[in-house]
Amino acid sequence: MRIAVVSPFRQHLDEVARVLHEATDAAKISVFESTLRHAGNFSDQAIPDLLIVDSGNDGSSDLRYLEQLGRMHRNMAFIVLCDTPTPEFLIQAMRVGVREVLPSPVTGDALKAALERIRPQLGFSTESAGKILAFVSCKGGSGATFLAANLACELAAHGKKVALLDCHLQFGDALLFLTEQKPATTLSDVARNIHRLDPAFLASSMVNVVPNLSVLAAPEDPAHGMEVTPDQIESILKLARAEYDFVIADVSRTLDAQTIKVLDHADTIYGVLQLTLPYIRDGKRLVDIFHTLDYPKNKVQLVVNRYQQGGDIGLDALEKSCGTKVARTIPNHYEAVAASVNQGIPIARLARSSPVTRMLAEWGDELAKAEKRPQGAWVSRLLHRARRLAPKRLQSDQAA
Repeated sequence: MRIAVVSPFRQHLDEVARVLHEATDAAKISVFESTLRHAGNFSDQAIPDLLIVDSGNDGSSDLRYLEQLGRMHRNMAFIVLCDTPTPEFLIQAMRVGVREVLPSPVTGDALKAALERIRPQLGFSTESAGKILAFVSCKGGSGATFLAANLACELAAHGKKVALLDCHLQFGDALLFLTEQKPATTLSDVARNIHRLDPAFLASSMVNVVPNLSVLAAPEDPAHGMEVTPDQIESILKLARAEYDFVIADVSRTLDAQTIKVLDHADTIYGVLQLTLPYIRDGKRLVDIFHTLDYPKNKVQLVVNRYQQGGDIGLDALEKSCGTKVARTIPNHYEAVAASVNQGIPIARLARSSPVTRMLAEWGDELAKAEKRPQGAWVSRLLHRARRLAPKRLQSDQAA
């Protein structure tokens, strides 16, 4: 989650940032020592989910800019800090979609309480917050889709409620790895009807493959995939996270705005590659890009597929090149994997004794056992669709 704080007062900035870091360990916080008018535009990759604006003693001009920002970035929510908010100011703030108006300078308790009030209004809770795991191929043909689909099956077998989202918007085929069923509705259909998005609509749009596992298929027509916007992707991800224990996202290695939106929301990104020079070269490039995007180092994990000991290139060479440790290796068992893919049957059902099946079972077991509800993780679920942000009431310490 991205939080931006804008204030012309350095002392206020430092205090707000300190409080946010205490309460939001999963967030990326940016601060701007400036007025909102002079803070500049946000790049596509740095658009905050939550914008906190310190308006000082006159926030009327800031409200005009917030109204413009709200129109341009519908997923952005606002908290305004103001010295002496008048009733007229509060009404105007409500009209432009401001969630909270707090006194400036704000106290830590007031800011934390405001965030606590926002959480239930947006429909997210700590108990219902799932994990998003994104799979991306470092190079085409690495086996990322196979691993994503079959790991989803393993997690479902552990009794977890799992959603597999095929975010290959042009040429996705994750559903084919698990079943011959044809999807009646795809991700682009959900995006096209985003105003209807709720748990029932999402569930009815997915293909139920096995108990506890549902798949939201990629668009059948590549042209339809091009119509899906990052905001629509974000809305689907947030709802899926709230409804499922695990959300497995199979994403394209083309790092467009839609893909980056998925990666931003992922708790873990699995970069899948094989131990050959072209894969290693592209793996290093991908890791470098993730570093440029300011992803924490522990968020990105390398998975070596079709691993064979004693090959020309060892794991140490890969780790040295990419600057990160290999998190997991999946052994090479071409016959079993090929049979699974060609028949559209999970490998656990087709080849129980395969070493690939054993490693996937171990992986799923570790994830299922490690699933916890960390305190403070609710902050990463703070915001929902902007169209749901119309406040039922505007709360402020002044009004209280």
